[in-house]
Amino acid sequence: MIRWKLAIVTPFLSIYWSSLMSRWFTVASIIAAFLVSSANYAVAGPYRLVMQGNNKLAIVNPEGKIEWEMPWGGIHDIHVLNNGHIMVQQGAAKVAEIDPETKKVVWSYDSAKSNGNAGKRVEVHAFQPLEDGRVMIVESGAGRIIEIDQDGKLLKEIPLKRDHPDAHSDTRLVRKQENGNYLVAQESDGFIREYDGKSGEIVWEYEVPLFGQEPRGGHGPEAFGNKAFSAVRLKNGNTLIATGNGHSVIEVTPAKEIVWKITQNELPGITLAWVTTLEVLPNGHYMIGNCHAGPDNPLLVEVDPKTKKVVWTFDQYDVFGNSAPNSQLLDVDGDVVR
Repeated sequence: MIRWKLAIVTPFLSIYWSSLMSRWFTVASIIAAFLVSSANYAVAGPYRLVMQGNNKLAIVNPEGKIEWEMPWGGIHDIHVLNNGHIMVQQGAAKVAEIDPETKKVVWSYDSAKSNGNAGKRVEVHAFQPLEDGRVMIVESGAGRIIEIDQDGKLLKEIPLKRDHPDAHSDTRLVRKQENGNYLVAQESDGFIREYDGKSGEIVWEYEVPLFGQEPRGGHGPEAFGNKAFSAVRLKNGNTLIATGNGHSVIEVTPAKEIVWKITQNELPGITLAWVTTLEVLPNGHYMIGNCHAGPDNPLLVEVDPKTKKVVWTFDQYDVFGNSAPNSQLLDVDGDVVR
């Protein structure tokens, strides 16, 4: 009788044990996958990049190691030229071109002393190298976009509309578009404005919303406002906006409808603070600058906009500190929109 019972029970025990082991294997696989995924959110990654912070300008290799650096103060814009030189802000009102090999400034333009600005309070927070050696510079305080040649000759001037003029915050990033227009993030006004490249007229504008909140002072996650830092025109005609102390990235149609966004605490384990630079990678991913976010949050976040999954983060607070608003990816295979 006992043998008969054992004969009945034994197959069920075998099935139960097999099921238990299968479940354990599945759980272990999930844990392993999570650990591998977490390991990807590390200092190392697939990119070389240039960044400024902690009074240094540095190039970081894909292993997360600094391969080049030199002392340099705070900036709000950065461009790596085709010849490998780095164009950055120097002080409050100067644009400088650095030769990384010699670590020398090989060209500069001081907006505070040039083309009618002597005696005025002028700051520069945006610039862009153009064709034929021309440079676009945006002069806060003077309230204008200019284009100059390598000798500093004024070639074009576009006045800015300013509801709240401020030499420190008239603008943050500005980019000249393929159609010749200028897409301007006007920080103190809380507007993104597109100016016609010939007439200077505003052809499109968007007021960055407060989403029902009251403005709060400060620079970190506790602050809040609509001090937009940058805007990128997407291939579909929409505009991607880094809302600055709005702690978010939003995509807006020409009709001013928000069709996509990432908010402050939407990404698992990451808090967005002052959202700054934007780069749209060839694979469609967004690289998002996350400034003033404290030691527990990354400086850069790569997001797949289709899934809102975090693909990679750059987390070197110990190297670049809490104020590293600007970066540029290097050696990316394909065109980057920025």
